[in-house]
Amino acid sequence: MQLYNKLSSDERSRILDSSNQKRIILSFYKYAKINDPKRFRDDLFIFWDSIDVLGRIYIAKEGINAQLSLPQGNLEIFIKHLYSISFLNKARINIALKHETKSFLKLKIKVRDKIVADGLNDDSFDVTKKGIHLNAKEFNKLMKEKNTIVLDMRNHYESEIGHFKNAICPDVDTFRDSLDLIENKLKDHKEDKNLLMYCTGGIRCEKASAYFKHKGFKHVYQLEGGIIEYVRQVENNQLENNFIGKNFVFDNRRIEKVSDDIIANCHQCGEPFDIHTNCANDACHLLFIQCNDCKTKMKNCCSYDCLEISQMPYDVQKKMREGQKNINDLFKKGRTSNITTFKK
Repeated sequence: MQLYNKLSSDERSRILDSSNQKRIILSFYKYAKINDPKRFRDDLFIFWDSIDVLGRIYIAKEGINAQLSLPQGNLEIFIKHLYSISFLNKARINIALKHETKSFLKLKIKVRDKIVADGLNDDSFDVTKKGIHLNAKEFNKLMKEKNTIVLDMRNHYESEIGHFKNAICPDVDTFRDSLDLIENKLKDHKEDKNLLMYCTGGIRCEKASAYFKHKGFKHVYQLEGGIIEYVRQVENNQLENNFIGKNFVFDNRRIEKVSDDIIANCHQCGEPFDIHTNCANDACHLLFIQCNDCKTKMKNCCSYDCLEISQMPYDVQKKMREGQKNINDLFKKGRTSNITTFKK
C-alpha cells in the first residue's frame, strides 16, 4: 500500500509532458475537529493518489488546508469523494482562474500541529467562532463605508504585488506577526469600526476573524473564498473590481492576474515589475521580484555570490551545502541585504 510519493519532480514532469489530459487547479480548506489526523491523512493519500491528484495538503486536529491539481476528467469523482466526508460536505472549492499542467509535481499530504501556523497557545480561543462571511458584492459595499477598515491578512511579499484599494497591508513576514500588530493598532476601535478582512482563499482571515472576535472586536467580517472567489464573482456578475495588481498564489504559477496595474518594482533595478523569481542557487532560493532584463543579466540569481555558486558543477555545489542551512530564512522572502541592485 503506497502512502507517500515515490516519483521525483523530474519523473513526474516527464509524465505530465507526455499526457494529453487537461488538469484543473483548485483549493479548499475547512476548520474542524479531526481526532486522528494521521489516519485521515493516509486514507486521503490512498484515494487521491489513485485519481492522479497532485498538490500540497496540510492536515491537523483543527482541520485541512489543500491546494492541488487533478485531471479534469476526475473532477466529478474527486468532489463526490470529498463531499462524502461528513465535515467536508459542501465545503467551498475555489477553482483557479487559469490552469497549468505543472502547477504541482508531487502529492504531498502532511500532518501538522495547525493548518495555519499562528503561534497561539490559548485554549480558550475557538477557531470555529468566526466572523461574518461576505460575497464580493457585499464586500464592495461594506469597504466603502466610512467606519470600515480593510485588512490584508497576507504577508508582505503577497500584498506587495496586489491588494485591495485603501487596505491596510501589514509589513510582516508571518501570519502570526500580523495578529498582534493589528490588535495593537486598532485596540481603541473594538466597538465602532468594521474589521473587513481578506486573504488568498479565505483560510487565514477566517482564523483571524475568530481571533479578533475572541479579543473583543464586535464587528468582524471576512471575504468568503478570498481573492480567488472575489475575482470569479466580479467577472461573472460584472461587479466593480476593487483589487489592484496580481494575486500571489502558492503553486508554480505564483500569480493570477486581477488587474492591469503593476504596483511593485524589480528588487534589483527598480523598474515596474511584479513577478517573483526563486534564486537559482540551490543553497539560497530566495523569492524576490526580478524583471526580465535582470533575470537575463543575473541568470535568475539574487546576487553575484549566488550567480558564481550556481555556475559551479553540481557536485561542488552539493558539497558546499553539506551541513548548511539555506542562506535566507524562508519566511523573509525578498528581505535580504544580499540582493545585488543596479542603478537605472
